[in-house]
Amino acid sequence: MKHVDWLSKSLAIIGTLLVAAPIAFMVLTGIASPFLTGGRFLVDWLIPAELFPFVGIGSALLLAASLRSHVRRAWVLWGIGVMLVALVGGAVLAQVTGLASGEIEPAGWPWALVTGAIALYVAMVVEMIVAGSLMLRDLFSHHGDEHAVPPAIPAA
Repeated sequence: MKHVDWLSKSLAIIGTLLVAAPIAFMVLTGIASPFLTGGRFLVDWLIPAELFPFVGIGSALLLAASLRSHVRRAWVLWGIGVMLVALVGGAVLAQVTGLASGEIEPAGWPWALVTGAIALYVAMVVEMIVAGSLMLRDLFSHHGDEHAVPPAIPAA
């Protein structure tokens, strides 16, 4: 049975906003870049990884909301799992191959794997935003007819 109360809804709202903040910041700085760099369009796609504390706290809040309300648990659990594996795996791979220290040039298969891991992490952050949004839709939906919007054209 769903346990939908103000706390679950609040956790889901705050968690979704915290997870979305790094992506929103990345988009906003990308939009502002032509004005700040003399016409060059630049997007720092590593911002979501650099702002992991926001994503981590937001993901924990989404996890708490999903466990309390039994809504979108699989989406949140899989999202957090893949996101953490991608971020930690990319960081470990960068250390092991020497990319992180500058020992080797950013080229070849090590660069492709690390870039792919970080790209997967960013994709999973977007997935967490979608999961949080769907969770909010489910938590705020009214299943009773007393709250239903009547149809514009009555059924025949």
